[in-house]
Amino acid sequence: MLIGNADNGTIEFTVSASGKLTPLNEEIVVSPVSSRILEVYKKPGDSIFAGEPLLKLDLTSVETEYNQKLDEYEVLKSQEIQVRVNLENSLSELNMQLKLKEMQVKQLQADLESEKYLLSIGAGTEDKVRRAELNYEEAQLYYQQLVQKIENERKHAEAELQIKRLGLNIFERTLSERARLLKNARVLSPKTAILTFILDQIGTQISDGTQLAIISDLSSFKVECEIADGHREKISPGAKALISIGNIRQNGTIVSVTPSVTNGLINFTVIPEDSSHPGLRGGLSADVNIFYGIVDDVVRIPNSRFINLMEGDAFLWVIEGRKAVKRRVTLGKASFEYVEVIHGLKPGERVILSDMERYRNKNEVLIK
Repeated sequence: MLIGNADNGTIEFTVSASGKLTPLNEEIVVSPVSSRILEVYKKPGDSIFAGEPLLKLDLTSVETEYNQKLDEYEVLKSQEIQVRVNLENSLSELNMQLKLKEMQVKQLQADLESEKYLLSIGAGTEDKVRRAELNYEEAQLYYQQLVQKIENERKHAEAELQIKRLGLNIFERTLSERARLLKNARVLSPKTAILTFILDQIGTQISDGTQLAIISDLSSFKVECEIADGHREKISPGAKALISIGNIRQNGTIVSVTPSVTNGLINFTVIPEDSSHPGLRGGLSADVNIFYGIVDDVVRIPNSRFINLMEGDAFLWVIEGRKAVKRRVTLGKASFEYVEVIHGLKPGERVILSDMERYRNKNEVLIK
């Protein structure tokens, strides 16, 4: 029979959850392409190094597509070079015409000045001067049109080259992505650790995103927990917890809480203070008590498997001398160590913490 004393003290309220130990650090390797497994090099439990091959996929279609993209890229580069050469030739020809026209304008200006001089000394006529002026103005106008045409051609050339360069950049990114897929499709280990899972059925057809392997660091662990959704307000990242795994007890901290609810349960993750404790093993079950509040200077009694099932008004057996008397008490919140007594007990009184269900029809019993 388990007996405990009522006293005054502090209670840190807790709520209980169940959990399971999983590796603190692990990486899931997924297939980046749709393919088929050709060879498997490792098995679960093997120690592997970063960059070590795990399995081989059929990359024939991926390599063929990549080579086709390379050929397309070379064609696009050639087209871009051809457009550049054509535009440069066109601008060069226009600039040559501009130089010739500039020379012609200067010559016509000189002719106009000459006709004006001849007119001033009586050796020329007004008609010749007007004709020279018209020729000069016409040449100037054509020159200005040519300057504008060259400017327009230059802008058009820059725009067309920009479009070609943009197309090349987009294709380069596509090609780079294909190269990355080809590299990743070789399925190498991303880290030095332990292989805890691998898809080892040779010939299996897989789609992109299929889980191929799990690489786990088994030197440290976390606790993946679940609890009824009704306790959601008591669970939050940063909250403290007590983890019990057999005889091992460790403090821990909640690091994440999933927002979704599955079958009335929410999931959260707790990291132990000593996540590398030698007694921790993947797959072990854990009892987790989450601290969510604290009260000071209250009447409390030790918690037990039987007391933990009670809440609100309940009957407890209080020891009075050599007998135990059934008494109605009001219990409040609890921690894994203590239960708050709101009414019915005083500090110093002793109560039975064991199951007394077989005496439910009695009001007092003798203690031997």
